[in-house]
Amino acid sequence: MPYIPFTDEQKVLANSVDLAEYLRVRGEKLERAGIEHKLIYYDSSGKHDSITIRGSKWFDHKNQTGGGAIKFMQEFYGMDFQTAVQELLGQRVTPLSHSPPKVSAKEEKKEFRLPETNTNMHRVYAYLIKQRFISSDIISHFAKQHTLYEDKEHHNAVFVGIDENGVPRQASKRSTNSYGNSFRITCQGSDTRYSFAHFGESKRLYVFEAPIDMMSFLTLYPKDWQKHSCIAMNGVYENAVLAALKNHSNLSEVILCVDNDEGGIEAVDRLKDILSENGYTDVKRLAPKFKDWNEVLKAKNGVKALPAVPHKRKEEYLHQIDSLKYLRCRPDKLTSQIYATFKNGQYKYLAEYALAGSAFFMPKSERINSECKAFVWLQNKLKGSYKPYTDKGRKAQKQRNLQDCVQEVLRDLKQTARTREQSVQTAKLLYSLADSALRLNVENTLSELTQEQSESEYIVSEPEQCMEFG
Repeated sequence: MPYIPFTDEQKVLANSVDLAEYLRVRGEKLERAGIEHKLIYYDSSGKHDSITIRGSKWFDHKNQTGGGAIKFMQEFYGMDFQTAVQELLGQRVTPLSHSPPKVSAKEEKKEFRLPETNTNMHRVYAYLIKQRFISSDIISHFAKQHTLYEDKEHHNAVFVGIDENGVPRQASKRSTNSYGNSFRITCQGSDTRYSFAHFGESKRLYVFEAPIDMMSFLTLYPKDWQKHSCIAMNGVYENAVLAALKNHSNLSEVILCVDNDEGGIEAVDRLKDILSENGYTDVKRLAPKFKDWNEVLKAKNGVKALPAVPHKRKEEYLHQIDSLKYLRCRPDKLTSQIYATFKNGQYKYLAEYALAGSAFFMPKSERINSECKAFVWLQNKLKGSYKPYTDKGRKAQKQRNLQDCVQEVLRDLKQTARTREQSVQTAKLLYSLADSALRLNVENTLSELTQEQSESEYIVSEPEQCMEFG
């Protein structure tokens, strides 16, 4: 193919193409997952949905890699740079419909093989002890189990997942470089139902995002650790956890020890829901003081640790719930109050009216002495049931959801007489309306804060520019 000298503007434009829309037009199957999409494809091992797409960005959770639109075309359809840019700019169109990514086709033919073992583990020991502060006893335990070793070619740390018969089924590699970019990647052909783990005799299973997090926790809390079970998910996907619970009947209590950041906070609720659907309801959360358990270990050894990262949307939602004030419900005014506050964009007042209305329509047998106390009870219910992983829609979608809720409530309030069951339904609709109004109000608040921050940064940088060019 002849070389085409694309301009920088063309390259940027190609790399910013909306991948979900591009792939959908070409017949690929996508599923909505909150604010993201999952690319669905099949190979001989079944259905796969590890690739998530958001705008022009994608990430393959199985292989821990991602990037922009151009890299997607190169990685998953085997295109060179020139062809990828042409495709994305619409200068040529090659049918892609219903063809699974090429990387999956390669995996279909390639069997799982462990990387060749090095004759020693000097670099792995040095990396894990000196840079990660992990106990040599913990490292030695897994080395003796042959689930941790050093590969011969690149001296990476290799973490192995074995099945119930002790056969290696999965492996992930972690760079031991002390400089430059480190990486972690899952070996091709790995069975994601298995992962780096230890299984004891107690009923407790500790769940971590990555092997180093798991080993850091064991270093911090070494007492009787072998009695319990622990597993590293290599991300926040549940396959290995569900397989471990299925294959070890003694396990019934799950402790989620995922990272203390936005991804980890969302994963807690999502994993709890998945585990509950599979019959496991004894699920607890154990959060590290810093971003993850290795950062806790670093801090203990006098090294500056990365702080925990709060979930801004969740914190703002909880803050706004706490700030809601009880307004005595007047049924004859409720319809006009809801309509006016929605029309004027006064979503906090809308939430207050809706929640007060929900408390009013609750059956007297379920109220706690008074409507005011019922209002507080409903506030706490909103706080306890909020799950940020379900709150991923764009602002426009939340606006449409709120409009639908308002219309449904207004239709319901036209009833002049209600049975007990109808009153319960009205209370539920008003409760959902309050939640929907709060979610949109949170979105508006966060947008305003982001805009203010951007304007503040612009004002600060302007004098520096003047000084530089003055």
